[in-house]
Amino acid sequence: MDTKKVLAALSYFSVLFLQGLFPLIVYFASEDLEVKGHAKRAFFSHLVPLITVPFFIWGIVLGVTGQESTVPFIIIPAFIVCFLLGLIVIIWNIIQGIKVLR
Repeated sequence: MDTKKVLAALSYFSVLFLQGLFPLIVYFASEDLEVKGHAKRAFFSHLVPLITVPFFIWGIVLGVTGQESTVPFIIIPAFIVCFLLGLIVIIWNIIQGIKVLR
């Protein structure tokens, strides 16, 4: 198996271990442009679930300021969206890693 393919695939599979860190290491350590491209795509796909973080922070701020009745309506949907985005990202990264290995 080609080392370039393995590094590119591991960048995607790293969603299961060292999420975000491994693609960055591969991106800066590799000289091959194809591997760098896969590492960059994998890194940005690992960041997608972080989109929901502002909603969690907003819900916490509302809870601290005494507006408790609105907190579940913000935090619960944010949790559901974060869970679904995380699941989609994991599945997408595994599929991309398998495609790279072929």
